[in-house]
Amino acid sequence: MADSITVTDNRTGKSVEIPLENGVVSSAQWQKLLPGVWFLDPGLTTTAMTESSITYLDGDAGILRYRGYPIEQLAEDSTYLEVAYLLLNGELPTLAQYNAWTKEVTHHTFIHENVRKRFLDGFHYDAHPMGILVSAVAALSTFYLDAKDIFDPAARKNQEVRLIAKMPTLAAAAYRFSVGMPFVYPDNELTFPANFLSMMWKIAEPHYQPHPTLVRAMDILFILHADHEQNCSTTAMRVVGSAHADPYSSTAAACAALYGPRHGGANEAVVRMLTEIGSMDNVAAFIDGVKAGNGKLQGFGHRVYKNYDPRARIIKKVAYDVFEVTGKNPLLDIALKLEEVALSDDYFISRKLYPNVDFYSGLIYQAMGFPVDMFPVLFAIPRTAGWLAHWNEMLDQDSKIIRPRQSYTGAPERKYLHIDQR
Repeated sequence: MADSITVTDNRTGKSVEIPLENGVVSSAQWQKLLPGVWFLDPGLTTTAMTESSITYLDGDAGILRYRGYPIEQLAEDSTYLEVAYLLLNGELPTLAQYNAWTKEVTHHTFIHENVRKRFLDGFHYDAHPMGILVSAVAALSTFYLDAKDIFDPAARKNQEVRLIAKMPTLAAAAYRFSVGMPFVYPDNELTFPANFLSMMWKIAEPHYQPHPTLVRAMDILFILHADHEQNCSTTAMRVVGSAHADPYSSTAAACAALYGPRHGGANEAVVRMLTEIGSMDNVAAFIDGVKAGNGKLQGFGHRVYKNYDPRARIIKKVAYDVFEVTGKNPLLDIALKLEEVALSDDYFISRKLYPNVDFYSGLIYQAMGFPVDMFPVLFAIPRTAGWLAHWNEMLDQDSKIIRPRQSYTGAPERKYLHIDQR
């Protein structure tokens, strides 16, 4: 067999030939030879937990595709709602399908008044907007009783539309509550990204119309963050979903994973790093400190990308477009100098540390007026489409409930002693 590996158990001399398909070997074949022997793989860094047809990622080549479409083409010509449709349905929509989908999402952006008046108002005045979002998404399952009908196609689609439509409304509400500003209702005359910006920044205008460049930048950022294969939050979505939890509870779990600074806080860490560097004159010293083990170069390197993150190239151009409207973020010159120095240093080149999407996204968000506390919330809005696509796929695969094995390293069997004898 050409594409296969042979494994031999040296204890017994028995061997098994395991097919190699799509770069994967089947654990079922492994178990035929070595029953009860598990792979120890902390972080599941070399374990394929599932088969998926949603996103293709080649970290060595710097390739990212949604359903086969290069991210560069989608960012150039598509919209977030079109990409969301693609992720959920597997194909790009026709014009009629796109118009129907857009109308459906647009007319589900409102949230139940009890969510706003009774639930959101119950949080402390300075609550973190991401903490509010996690809780609010979970609470939605109590407002839509058909959410538990996860094998009813119509009910499942209803929840997909509701989640994608209401996530920006909840996100904006969480922000405005955290800064003591009144809630802004959705404006159905606006596009998906423009409506979000309206709900964020509207004050007393009868009709808020954000700048077209900022609307397009928001749309591109949403496209770039719509999915990214089996990351921490997507895995959380699949793990909770494998227990047949409703999509709101599963999405809340994914949001909770994204709340963690190691996942959803990367662009915030970049902004804080650039702020601490403070001046272009300090870049060289900072780089020397990183090489000496004193600190970390935030926004460089990635768990899967060992090349230039394709999203980073796109977002760098978007940054310049945004700064033409907002004025240049003062941290940009530091970022550009940092990138120039790092990309010409063998220390970083040999370690394949290149800029990732977070290196510039934080600068854009900050220039548009978003506080750093909102960065993970801005991540959750578009990623909802990817999470739901994976949740759907997991159900359609009739996935087993996820239950990993462990290698026990604790105490052997021992006799219980009464407390008086200890």
